[in-house]
Amino acid sequence: MSELFDSIDRNKVPAHIGIIMDGNGRWAQKRNLPRTAGHKEGVNTAREIIKAAAAIGVRYLTLYTFSTENWKRTAEEVSFLMGLLKAHLRTEFEFYKKERVRVLHLGDKAGLPADVVHELETVEKDSRNFTGMSLVLAINYGARDEILRAGKKMLEAAEKKAETRQFQAESAAGNIGRFFDIPFLPDADLIIRTGGEKRLSNFLLWHAAYAEFDFNDILWPDYTKEDFYASIAAFQKRHRRFGGIDGEEK
Repeated sequence: MSELFDSIDRNKVPAHIGIIMDGNGRWAQKRNLPRTAGHKEGVNTAREIIKAAAAIGVRYLTLYTFSTENWKRTAEEVSFLMGLLKAHLRTEFEFYKKERVRVLHLGDKAGLPADVVHELETVEKDSRNFTGMSLVLAINYGARDEILRAGKKMLEAAEKKAETRQFQAESAAGNIGRFFDIPFLPDADLIIRTGGEKRLSNFLLWHAAYAEFDFNDILWPDYTKEDFYASIAAFQKRHRRFGGIDGEEK
């Protein structure tokens, strides 16, 4: 391990990190390669960052893998991405098993190809008892879509309960979170975006309410575990008040 890895305070590692893995296409373009080459290299980077996150003690790592807006890309690119995703789920399971990494899906499975759904559900089922880090794959995911679907589930629950006082109290408490795709997914502590853009792009809007952000110019295939650890080290130097004030500001 590196000196940077050793310097990180294990008691202050962000419990939930979300990553917007941006820059695969531009990485390939700079090298006069097809976009598919960038996506292949991006998968290799993802594998190394998953290992790095598990090694440092991150509890939840959410990777923005395929958004609800990514369907706008060419049919050829979408098909390639779906095939790459299916192959990754299959080939990486032994690593998940070794590291006890639990795999969870975030997003709408209804819009995904049946073979991809099968692989997702198989990996989720086979890893459900693993007690290490939880790897959350955001596939066919958009935060607005998740919130809208959660609201629909909430209304359906209200109808089933005939708007009982219990349900009204739960709704008043803002308990919509229990209708999200992963009800127990904690708020994000740190959001990392590679590729130079400085926006969330419909990623974890609800969960990122008080997240810290690291926007950097590194294209995703060039992102390393040292870059990842540097982001965590910088996070540990920040003072999070969650809307309150600290002793120095009183």
